[in-house]
Amino acid sequence: MALHKEFEAAGKKPGLQVWRIEKMDLAPVPPELHGDFFTGDSYIVLHTTRAPSYNIHSWLGEEASQDEKGCAAIFMTQLDTHMKGAPIQFTEYQNNESLTFLGYFKSGIKYKKGGVASGFKHVVTNEANIQRLLHVKGRRIIRATEVSMTWDSFNKGDCFIIELGKLIYHWSGSECNFFERLKTTEIAIAIRDNERQGRGELKMIDEGSEPEDVIEVLGPKPDLPSGTSDSDVQTDTRNKNQASLYLVSNAGGSMTSTMVADKTPFKQAMLSNSECYILDNGGDNRIFVWKGSAANKDERNAALTTANQFIKDKNYSPITQIQILPAGGETTLFKQFFFNWLDKEETTGPSKAYTIGSIAKVKQIPFDASKLHSDDSMAAQHGMVDDGSGKVKIWRVEGGDKVPVDPSTYGQFYGGDCYLVLYSYNSGGREKHIIYTWQGKKCTKDELTASAFLTVRLDDSMGGAATQIRVTQGQEPPHLVSVFKANPLVVHLGGTSRESGESKPGSTRLFHIRRSSTKATRAVEVVPTASSLNTNDVFVLKSPTSLFMWVGKGATPEEKAAAKYVAGLLGGAATEVEESKEPAGFWTALGGKKDYQTSVALQTTVKPPRLFGCSNKTGRLIAEEVPGEFTQMDLAPDDVMILDTGNQVFVWVGSEANETEKTGSLNIAEQYLNKDPSGRRGVPIATIKLGNEPPSFTGWFHAWDPQMWGKDDAQRLQDLIAK
Repeated sequence: MALHKEFEAAGKKPGLQVWRIEKMDLAPVPPELHGDFFTGDSYIVLHTTRAPSYNIHSWLGEEASQDEKGCAAIFMTQLDTHMKGAPIQFTEYQNNESLTFLGYFKSGIKYKKGGVASGFKHVVTNEANIQRLLHVKGRRIIRATEVSMTWDSFNKGDCFIIELGKLIYHWSGSECNFFERLKTTEIAIAIRDNERQGRGELKMIDEGSEPEDVIEVLGPKPDLPSGTSDSDVQTDTRNKNQASLYLVSNAGGSMTSTMVADKTPFKQAMLSNSECYILDNGGDNRIFVWKGSAANKDERNAALTTANQFIKDKNYSPITQIQILPAGGETTLFKQFFFNWLDKEETTGPSKAYTIGSIAKVKQIPFDASKLHSDDSMAAQHGMVDDGSGKVKIWRVEGGDKVPVDPSTYGQFYGGDCYLVLYSYNSGGREKHIIYTWQGKKCTKDELTASAFLTVRLDDSMGGAATQIRVTQGQEPPHLVSVFKANPLVVHLGGTSRESGESKPGSTRLFHIRRSSTKATRAVEVVPTASSLNTNDVFVLKSPTSLFMWVGKGATPEEKAAAKYVAGLLGGAATEVEESKEPAGFWTALGGKKDYQTSVALQTTVKPPRLFGCSNKTGRLIAEEVPGEFTQMDLAPDDVMILDTGNQVFVWVGSEANETEKTGSLNIAEQYLNKDPSGRRGVPIATIKLGNEPPSFTGWFHAWDPQMWGKDDAQRLQDLIAK
């Protein structure tokens, strides 16, 4: 098939291009109407970023004909071929769209009745006689569906948009909450500003206060039924994160699939660049096809056909989403099934990292302590609320209570203990607090339980406004490391700091010293074997007969200074040993020579953060991701939200969340991490409350407004309408 003329300008500039399939041909949809979809039609959507990178979507309405659906597949493949296989391809189905797709339409998408066969067209309208009723559903994923203009379509729990000529009414049921009103307002504004080109008039009405022109069309309001909450929709989440990996091949003349691995997490090395693979996440109605850049042309071109056949063979739902990914263009959803996925930027040395998809580029910001109070984005990326110069108090958990730690030993943590670290600092003229709950790997179950209880009790004693951060041994966040000033934070592998402790350290001990991007240094005890060494760092090795300071080729002077401090803690001055010039006694103490990390330090890329709204109102955890680039407005005061930044998880507790969610917020985060198919464990979890957010949290949100929660709900809606 020759290239369609509409595709000649495809992907030439950043942004969204949308085409509707009309009589097996393509017709462009005006930008003002992007996000409007007729349920009887099929569409092609192209999103181009500045990188540039490309996403192609085929969207299929529930009432679209088979011919139109087949035509959409042909046009999507043709556009992909024209763009030399670089785009990621998605199949989208009405009411079952991907988060990537939904992220393009932040104010929600609208489903309109009819289609091209019924004579309906995408035109900017200002008709005085238009009458339409939209039912708005969803908290994070917003959909407005055209329904019959009758009271039978209404209920008390939802919001509706009533269009009567140039008047646009936002109708709120008596049982709907502010967050639902807010999202409906955004859709109503989009109709006024885009579809009506600013010539419509938007009015807010509550159930029971309908004006005469609404009653004239609908009749007197009857008693309405209660609405059904989105969280009442029972979905089986047990299989959502289960997946299998298959190799796809046509070597025998026909396309076949062979299982490579039957459970997550997968290893990135399982993917060969000369092959194509299917990642089967059918339990969540999703299939991924990964195309190696060196795979044969027939396999790459047949990716969509192969995926559709796989869905039929597995007897999956016909509306199963398909994502087709070229090597190097993997989405976050795909990478989450792999343990420690490394992008190209992370394996070829220093480079600027960017993310392909709906999340904008996340630029890496160098750390500068002098700018911490003025640059929240830097504070967020580096996990720092200030420069660590605040006040510190430390207690050890002992016998179900907390016992003060001698300040002269601050900064030393033992794997057989649990500790509470209270950090107090000034921000914006207010004293704020962080409670770090440090949990050693060798501590008892009773101590773990007591540490959680004592943290809550300490927080309550200060008015319940502290940020609580649970820290697992060996995964201390940068800010905790920084509070010990010039000395490194020292983590002992086992043992205890109790005077009566029975656990004793090993006869041979190895400490790994590394300085972070925030200029804070940690000394962590590791297994005393040569494979623990790293060319970028400094190590201190203590045996019964010797004490060595091993200096790697990439070590810094600050790391050497910290190593001398650690050697002093271990009982003396160490003999300095340069990498590649080790005496025989050094290797003997480590049990012999072994391979270790000898490549230069890799730049850490900044992963795009993900925001989830969480609820256990139905008795089990439901986590719904916020599509696209999230904002502060996405934080729902009646929910618990999870912000996942890769190396830290924040649990944000809204002031109107129910008591079960408030008291179980930490458990919600633990459930979230336990369900992570990548197998992450021990990630620091910070619990924060509405109105007491630290810069390390607010920095992930553009233009954070500290006064937002103090505004009256009605005033916030009026401010939004007036913009």
